[in-house]
Amino acid sequence: MKPAITKGLLTVLLFFTLLSCSTDEAHPPNVLFILADDLGYHDLGVTGSSFYETPHLDELARSGLQFTRAYTCSRVCSPARASIMTGKFTARHGITDWIGAKTGTAWRKSGRYDELLPADYAHALDTADLTMAEAFQDAGYQTFFAGKWHLGGIGSGPQDHGFEVNIGGNDKGSPAGGFFDPYKNPDLPNRQPGEQLSQRLARETADWIGKQDGDEPFFAMLSFYAVHAPLQTSEAQWERFRTKAAEGRPAESGFAMERRLPVRTVQDHPVYAGLLNDMDAAIGIVMDKLEAEGLLENTIVVFTSDHGGVASGDAYATSNLPLRGGKGYQWEGGLRVPFFLRYPGVKAWGDTVDRPVTGADIYPTLLSIAGLDLRPRQHVDGAAFNPLNGSGAWHPRNLYWHYPHYGNQGGDPSSVMLSDNYKLIHYWETGVDELYDLSNDRAEEYDIGGDHPEVAEAMRDELLAWLEDAGANYAAPDPGFDAEQSAAVAAFRRDTLLPLMEKRRAQMFEEGWRPNAGWWGSGE
Repeated sequence: MKPAITKGLLTVLLFFTLLSCSTDEAHPPNVLFILADDLGYHDLGVTGSSFYETPHLDELARSGLQFTRAYTCSRVCSPARASIMTGKFTARHGITDWIGAKTGTAWRKSGRYDELLPADYAHALDTADLTMAEAFQDAGYQTFFAGKWHLGGIGSGPQDHGFEVNIGGNDKGSPAGGFFDPYKNPDLPNRQPGEQLSQRLARETADWIGKQDGDEPFFAMLSFYAVHAPLQTSEAQWERFRTKAAEGRPAESGFAMERRLPVRTVQDHPVYAGLLNDMDAAIGIVMDKLEAEGLLENTIVVFTSDHGGVASGDAYATSNLPLRGGKGYQWEGGLRVPFFLRYPGVKAWGDTVDRPVTGADIYPTLLSIAGLDLRPRQHVDGAAFNPLNGSGAWHPRNLYWHYPHYGNQGGDPSSVMLSDNYKLIHYWETGVDELYDLSNDRAEEYDIGGDHPEVAEAMRDELLAWLEDAGANYAAPDPGFDAEQSAAVAAFRRDTLLPLMEKRRAQMFEEGWRPNAGWWGSGE
């Protein structure tokens, strides 16, 4: 039985029909790929936030297609970024945790006292993979990278994987010097004390675009460090959003306990709001440059996030509600991301598409839109969502996630399978499964596995078989596990950490609050 054609799918059909008629083969389209770090699905005005202000991203979304069921390939950064670059799911490329995370017996040093020892993982992007950048480079594109890389250091940096120019990308997952110059980044020279990092990266990208002569198309990737911790913005931005939060009468409570850690339940963090607004302004810089150079009408613009927003652990920055959890979690708050695609010259804009797409699909999709040959042996888990050329992502298919780690945010070692609207989560610590019907329960409040045991069993068997075929690594029982220590950690999080997070939240609303003596060197 063929799936019904939705309004969103009709829009995409029209989009690619017009695209195939209007693209000038003599001038292949440029590509600008913008990637945010730790940005939640509901962190934008256009996706539902009433507190954060993101006018440039809202405009980008409204001038293109908005994908409402876009998924990252991992709940944390390095694996998700590797999937974007390779078109493979994490179990297959082997980077299953953020590069630098402890594994095996070294995990005990984190003071977590968990039942399993996290699995080992690849610590660099394999140079045997033909990345998306290399595919465009092979097709004659000029390639440029600015921002966060976190897929390996020397020998596995951006310039080892198809980017001719690298500004600021290295093995670090967060900005070593924070979000203001001096950056302490060997790949980004200091220039002006107090300069904001997101806007510096945007200016570098805009300057490079302006230097292109137009004879050759370009593939530019602007990969922000924002909105990753440390959360930093100017004093003026904090005051603006502090006032906005105060006028909105902040909720008395801003946190609740999840299974392992407190989780943020409201969007009212004034510093995070400022940092996000700083990034949004940076996106405006690059979009304005494309328009000023007359390139906007022949540039594919893609925007997404590497995974869901940080509701627990790290900086407890945002709430992803009604989606459950956030970065590091196996639920929709950790896996659902904003995703916008803009290609000018097409009139059917502003519509939404509700078919599931993933970060691994971006590689073949951009090749397809640009009219380039696909690389099916490389992007084996990705599908081009071009109905006129393969239709892969529009056909019914299963999606898989594998995270044999605990992480820093409170998630569990688990693997996930999505089949249409059924989502199965298999927990490696207990062997227990959860089954959710996302069409009726996107908040994942009701485990329906007991009502549909045959569905849960069939999905579990298929998930485990896929993992074996992909060569997945697994967590192992810790013979030194101490149940009393584990219980003590849980009690601390519930009885001490939760009230502490509430106290810190309240302090940020107080007039005169300061994070330090110099506002992170912002010069304000």
